[in-house]
Amino acid sequence: MRESLESIAGITFGFSQPIQCRIDELLAGTRAQLILKLFGEDIEVLSEKSAEIAKVLSTVKGGTDLNAEKITGQPYLTVNINRAKIARYGLNISDVQKVIEIAVAGKAASQLFEENRSFDISVRLPEEKRNSLEAIKNLMITTKTGINVPLEQLAEVEMIEGPAQISRQDGVRRIGIEMNVTGRDMGGFVAEAKQKIKEQVKLPAGYYLTWGGQFENQQRAMNKLMIIGPVAVGLILLLLYITFRSIRLALLVICNLPFALIGGVFALFMSGQYLSVPASVGFVVLFGVAVLNGLVLVSRISQLRDEGFGLQEAIRKGSLDRLRPVLMTASIAIFSLMPMLLASGTGSEIQKPLATVVVGGLITSTMLTLLIIPAVYGWFEKRKVEM
Repeated sequence: MRESLESIAGITFGFSQPIQCRIDELLAGTRAQLILKLFGEDIEVLSEKSAEIAKVLSTVKGGTDLNAEKITGQPYLTVNINRAKIARYGLNISDVQKVIEIAVAGKAASQLFEENRSFDISVRLPEEKRNSLEAIKNLMITTKTGINVPLEQLAEVEMIEGPAQISRQDGVRRIGIEMNVTGRDMGGFVAEAKQKIKEQVKLPAGYYLTWGGQFENQQRAMNKLMIIGPVAVGLILLLLYITFRSIRLALLVICNLPFALIGGVFALFMSGQYLSVPASVGFVVLFGVAVLNGLVLVSRISQLRDEGFGLQEAIRKGSLDRLRPVLMTASIAIFSLMPMLLASGTGSEIQKPLATVVVGGLITSTMLTLLIIPAVYGWFEKRKVEM
């Protein structure tokens, strides 16, 4: 669809999805994934610099559906009254303005009563005359002596190009440049775009840029996850210590997390996806399931050791006893997420990254739970005994 539309001159377009476009619009006032906002006071400078920035962004790999807001190009009818000329005819500015107001905007000349309601009857020029520059110039202004003088003899009447819209944010004028990102991660695109804009576009004093849209939401969410993630791991470690009364066995279970992380990242890479907010949430979910599987196995081996079984026998018997529960836990999670993993409809842009991370991470973390934890458990317990 994009290739077909690009061949049509004079149009701008963007692609989105029903849920995604609403979220983007609520976040930054745009339906595109990204919006670059240029702030300043002079509309002409904003328009000029936005064109330069849009040209630079078009050279950044991954940018599509580039669209800069059109803030100029609206035709305006201007009437500059010549005070010296109207003074010769004994006219005031209000006399001329009143005629222009009646001709273009209209003025109530009478009222129409219909039962208990009344309506103003306005008089003004027909639409074709209101839109005609020559008709406006030929408006007759009646002087104090009763002479009719054409408007063009009393004022300069012309059509000029002015702003089509004036957007403000935090009390400052701004212009937005919208775009979507395909084929690469959003963070990498923004970093490259910032560098190129810094090198190729010189902004006057008082003008500045901000990035919004999904990138802004991603940065905000990542900052929160940078706090939530370590706190969650810390709480898990604390609960494991309370369970085993051993920091080493707690760390043995926590060793599941790096392997789960590797599987999630590898799954994202193989599927051609990038780290996003849904994917980050998927890692939090993955860590919980991975720790659960490790806890099930280690707690069983520890239980057998407390019952008097030898180290090797406890490891062998505990692994066999918990083989089915660990596999069932991982399998249920994986197969329940398969519809989300294969989804392509509305909302799939949120479901698929989360499911990809959890499925990929569970595969590697389950392998760790069943193969590596039994192999290294004896070392951890021996160190524990030595203490």
